[in-house]
Amino acid sequence: MLNVKCDMEIQVGNKTLEVTLLSKEGNQVKIDIDGKVYDVDVAMLQNGTCSLIYDGNSYNAELIRETGEKHYRVNLNYSTYQIDMLDSQAKYMKMRRGGSSDSTQADVITAPMPCKIVKLYAKPGDTLKEGDTVLTMEAMKMQSNYKVSAPCKVKEILVNEGDSVRVEQALIKLELKKKDNE
Repeated sequence: MLNVKCDMEIQVGNKTLEVTLLSKEGNQVKIDIDGKVYDVDVAMLQNGTCSLIYDGNSYNAELIRETGEKHYRVNLNYSTYQIDMLDSQAKYMKMRRGGSSDSTQADVITAPMPCKIVKLYAKPGDTLKEGDTVLTMEAMKMQSNYKVSAPCKVKEILVNEGDSVRVEQALIKLELKKKDNE
């Protein structure tokens, strides 16, 4: 039996759920969703189809990866759900925006929490496009990539690989590209 504790936050439509994988043994999964524990038999089939047995009922779900690595469309019981898995960067940005869905890129990348800089992927003068990864950080033994959400140019790198940084410490200064209508 694999005893794991894997926390994540997923967004289903307008609802955000706290999900914790408590344990996994074979196809048997114990999962906590917003404080309610579920024992589910899960079998991944081919082509993204998943067979679920919960409380004596059988369900088939189709998982379709959308654009980006953490966006899915789930077809279940003649209904379709849009699912977003929020990593630490996404959760932090959502919190900083007060829950807004606007993903405006700031001109300074700051640390969302105390962390260690694992890898820098850009250098001053580099031109980045939306979705480019600029750095990998590690906090609580979990690594997160920071991706820019708009075209920009790297002005200045304020940290080095291996540096430990504090919350909201400036890491990278960016020059944002002006939109065509500005």
